Amino acid sequence: MQSAEGWRSILENWPESIPKQGIVVTTFQESIPFQNFLLSSGIVLFERDKPDSLGARKVMLSYEAISAIKLADTLELARYQVMGFQPAM
Repeated sequence: MQSAEGWRSILENWPESIPKQGIVVTTFQESIPFQNFLLSSGIVLFERDKPDSLGARKVMLSYEAISAIKLADTLELARYQVMGFQPAM
């Protein structure tokens, strides 16, 4: 599976029990904090809780431009199994 497809799958199937907030790291080496997001077929619209240095509160980013998503919550790892993650065997 290509990484763009993986990110799209994770974002499309994000469970209600896990907050839609974190930090998306782009292939441009930019870290973008977000508090919510909306999806389209090729682009994610991330919403910031505070504007960036240019005043932007929303960022449109292609799935291909996502390098990582960081999560600051303190949920147990087992809660992420609904997103397809499994313990190592």
